[in-house]
Amino acid sequence: MATQTTASCTGSTLLQPISDIINLPVDQVNFVACQLFALLMAVWFRIYLHPSKTSPFIRHVVATLLGFYLALFCFGWYSLHFLVQSGLSYSVMVFAGLEHMHKYCFIVTLGYLISCQVTRVYVFDYGMYSADFTGPMMVITQKITSLAFEIHDGLTKREGQLTPSQKYLAIRRMPSLLEYLSYNCNFMGILAGPTCSYNDYMAFIEGTCYQPRHQENANGKENGKYKQSEPSSKNDVISKLCTCAISLGIYLLLCTLVPVELSINDEFVSSTPFHLQVVYLYLAMLALRPKYYFVWTLADAINNAAGFGFNGYNKDGSPRWDLISNLRILDIEFATSFKMFLDNWNIQTALWLKRVCYERCRINPMAATFVLSAMWHGVYPGYYLTFLTGIAMTMAARAVRHNIRPHFLGSDSHKRIYNVITWAGTQVAISYTVAPFVLLAVGPSLKFYRSWYFCLHLLCLLVVLALPVKSRRLQAKEQQDGLKDNQADHNSTDNNCNQKEKAT
Repeated sequence: MATQTTASCTGSTLLQPISDIINLPVDQVNFVACQLFALLMAVWFRIYLHPSKTSPFIRHVVATLLGFYLALFCFGWYSLHFLVQSGLSYSVMVFAGLEHMHKYCFIVTLGYLISCQVTRVYVFDYGMYSADFTGPMMVITQKITSLAFEIHDGLTKREGQLTPSQKYLAIRRMPSLLEYLSYNCNFMGILAGPTCSYNDYMAFIEGTCYQPRHQENANGKENGKYKQSEPSSKNDVISKLCTCAISLGIYLLLCTLVPVELSINDEFVSSTPFHLQVVYLYLAMLALRPKYYFVWTLADAINNAAGFGFNGYNKDGSPRWDLISNLRILDIEFATSFKMFLDNWNIQTALWLKRVCYERCRINPMAATFVLSAMWHGVYPGYYLTFLTGIAMTMAARAVRHNIRPHFLGSDSHKRIYNVITWAGTQVAISYTVAPFVLLAVGPSLKFYRSWYFCLHLLCLLVVLALPVKSRRLQAKEQQDGLKDNQADHNSTDNNCNQKEKAT
């Protein structure tokens, strides 16, 4: 297997002997080796290039050069696409008018990513599961588009036009070319991300990330209570590395035992009872997730080791290092709703989709967000089937939650029953939705859905028709109107009391 992939590997073949021994593609061996090297460099970066010992300029230069080296080692000359994409987008930022710069930048960046994905899949065909150069470009695309919108917010909008999170993320000056490249291509996130906001990254480089500041998920009071000393990330890094080791071991143990492809095998489908097919599909998807747990948790540990990712303090005074964490494993595995699963899976991508698309799209933002997510992931038809199914699942899950859940809130026993039922339903719905994402091609994906008789698609349609639910924006508007009415009634009561006091 490893020998067959050597020809398709665009990076270094220095580790080919190791690849032959462990029987894994050399590009995947390169990826893991580079991430481990990045972890060591992160420790060195925090100790020897601490903000108190050197300037932000030196930190930018070193972080960028190390990032380029890792990209060259893994992807060879294909890593030049990272520079081309970044260069084109930066030119748009500089020369286009601020009023529409973010739109042009979004089109150019996403368009270049999609063109590379089309070329890789349908022209060069590097294979389905080996590491490819478009993976880092997906993270760079998130960073560039986020940066463009944040510059637009900071330089063209007034404070009153921005939400609290947009005010914090808004950028008040155009980044220099070095700052821009360091943000996009630093060694901590060049291979696996995660994405982060430009302001958070600059605070890390300048050494101000431990000062109290606005954070979407942090408690401001706790943040300021322990601000004097610089917190250590050692315990969190060790904990995350242990999680990586366990996840990698589970994945290597299970990935060949329960392949997803067996779920569309004719003999398996015809000879296996449907309820056992459901259980098998859940186990097959469960066996795939540790691969993502390993990659994203290791990337988080690398950033934490460098001193990036501090997110305030817990109530007991212990530091939180989850500012750019990409997942919460227990919340994923025990999710009791479709939304809860998505909120804890690939968190930084979900935030990017929310900030760039959902909050800004005026027409059907949920559908637009799912379509953008499919386009960003790649050009395999299975991606689009997954995200189109996800729209139906999300609508049905909202309807169930708003219409059925209130009937189970009367007692703790009813809540537990509801949680068990919704957990099982969520895991089956997620597995059903994600199957085409793994199968990739149209034929196998439709064959899978046909073997299930499109049952969950039909069920979602019936639920949405039978249990209508108001859109979230309409609900928010009604809540605001209700608050205004209550405030008006309160003011009217106060005025009456004041008049009585004056009369008295």
